[in-house]
Amino acid sequence: MMTAWGVMHSMAADRSGLEGKTITADTRRRVWGFARPYRAWIAAFIVTTVASTFLGLLPPLVIREIFDSAIANGDGSYLNVLFVALIAAALGEALLSLVGRRLSSSIGEGLILDLRRRLFDHVQRMPLAFFTRTQTGTLVSRLNNDVIGAQRAFTGTLGTVVANIITLVATLVTMFLLEWRLTLLAVLILPVFVLPARRVGRGLQAITREGMNLNASMNNTMTERFNVAGALLVKLFGRHDDEAADFSARAGRVRDIGVRSAMYSQVFLIALTLVGAVGTAIVYWLGGHLAIDGSLSAGTLVALGLYTVRIYVPLTSLSNARVDVMSAFVSFERVFEVLDTPNPITDAPDARELPRPEGRIEFRDVHFAYPTADGTPESLGVAPAGSGDIADDPVEVLSGISLVIAPGWMVAVVGPSGSGKTTLVSLVPRLYDVTDGAVLIDGVDVRQLTQATLRAAIGTVTQDPHLFHDTVTSNLRYARPDASDRQLVEACRAARIHDVIAALPDGYDTVVGERGYRLSGGEKQRLAIARMLLKDPSIVILDEATSHLDTENEALVQDALTEALRDRTSLVVAHRLSTIVDADVIVVVDEGRIVESGTHDELRLAGGLYAELYEGLLRAEIAETVTLPEKAGTDSLSEEAGTAVP
Repeated sequence: MMTAWGVMHSMAADRSGLEGKTITADTRRRVWGFARPYRAWIAAFIVTTVASTFLGLLPPLVIREIFDSAIANGDGSYLNVLFVALIAAALGEALLSLVGRRLSSSIGEGLILDLRRRLFDHVQRMPLAFFTRTQTGTLVSRLNNDVIGAQRAFTGTLGTVVANIITLVATLVTMFLLEWRLTLLAVLILPVFVLPARRVGRGLQAITREGMNLNASMNNTMTERFNVAGALLVKLFGRHDDEAADFSARAGRVRDIGVRSAMYSQVFLIALTLVGAVGTAIVYWLGGHLAIDGSLSAGTLVALGLYTVRIYVPLTSLSNARVDVMSAFVSFERVFEVLDTPNPITDAPDARELPRPEGRIEFRDVHFAYPTADGTPESLGVAPAGSGDIADDPVEVLSGISLVIAPGWMVAVVGPSGSGKTTLVSLVPRLYDVTDGAVLIDGVDVRQLTQATLRAAIGTVTQDPHLFHDTVTSNLRYARPDASDRQLVEACRAARIHDVIAALPDGYDTVVGERGYRLSGGEKQRLAIARMLLKDPSIVILDEATSHLDTENEALVQDALTEALRDRTSLVVAHRLSTIVDADVIVVVDEGRIVESGTHDELRLAGGLYAELYEGLLRAEIAETVTLPEKAGTDSLSEEAGTAVP
């Protein structure tokens, strides 16, 4: 019965993507490459399967002997021997099935481990551009669904095909040796069942595909609505009833599909049972006449009846074997698609390590255009070239950037939105590679340094720092796993966040929530600064680290940044005046070019783009400072506004 359910599942599987597909030699070679470490176990599994099959053939032959020899001759001693043989065959088959299961599960789980390791390592080493143009859910699906599908190619599909072939051939040969006419008759009955079963299978495929799509859409809905941002949006727009009604409708359809699927499956099982019963009845009817005529013994007739039941499930399963094998290998191909995605940012063969750097940074005639999606499969959610999201001809974002930053300097990068500020600082830790020119640290091109030591020397705090759904301690130790509790506290004190953490319900063991939602924006920023301080980098990059903060939080973050930037080279992308005016050098970027550079006073007097930006920022900060006390009912607006302007 369990084998029959497996056949039914096979016939119900979605084959919509298999039309016209073939298994290429390269795919077979690569699959065998993954299986090579397990070749001894695979051989043992095949031997176990063969042995189990032949043990399964023994009971009908023993029963034949019971009827034709032991009972016919009244030989009780021989009957006892045959009884022991039946028990031994059953025990042996059970033991071999356990051994086979252990071998198949070891092969399958080992493959899952190998594939997941390779996929995870390959994906997480891909450059940032890869993640900006692929769908996270699709990548996760490759690591889960497709890896498991590839595993089933060995432990399920191929194992089942091998077992069915061995069982069918051995059983048919034995039956033909016993009585070829009855064997041929039993086989001829099968098409009467297979053809209607295929029609049932096609109907089941359609509703199975619809059910899978509905389940996927419900999972997507739950993922989006059950995170903090999604739940907040539903509440703010008061859409609870609409969301519940929509979800209920889809869940109801899944229920209906489940009922139809159960009925299809039951029809299949009943049909298979009927075919087995009809085939056995015909064998006994015709064989009975042959036994009456004396051309067939009663024991042989009983053995043939038992063997008849054994051939229908393997025959039915093998009629669909090619599609089953194709489905399994498609999972491998989808895994290989990800593994074959090229990684343009890798360590050079002669890459050197970066010891504790002095912190000198140089941009030497840097040109940069965001890379195209060449080599990234569209099945990962990448838009095809020319669709608008991915351009055939990349547009240059930075043009001829030349800049030298002395060790210990603080350089502020300012400019209009979209001018290339974030792109510029992203080239230092090699999140992207320059299209032309070079970025150097202490006189060495970053492409000639190992990525591990390069990024170990750089600390970054972004506008919206990411925190894992874990404890404060775990988020901090992500920067330095071996940090002591004392070092954690020292970093948090320097970042002006220790008192906040100490006041949390579980202190440093408090879980911060998804993306740190349990903390305010300023607290997240300071915790990110503490994490960066714990890393103790020589170079610091701050990308809008103080934007969107209120005045009180900005002051605290600014104090933390003062500590963070001491004796370190820093690149600061900022809109806040308090951050900009203290810089050793201010670099003004517009349309991918450096149009001005100098100190705050020099650039204000020059009356160029910086002066315009400064006046705009000044008016914005005055307006922000005035608005807050006005809401509180304060009368001294001009006085408070005056104290807020640098």
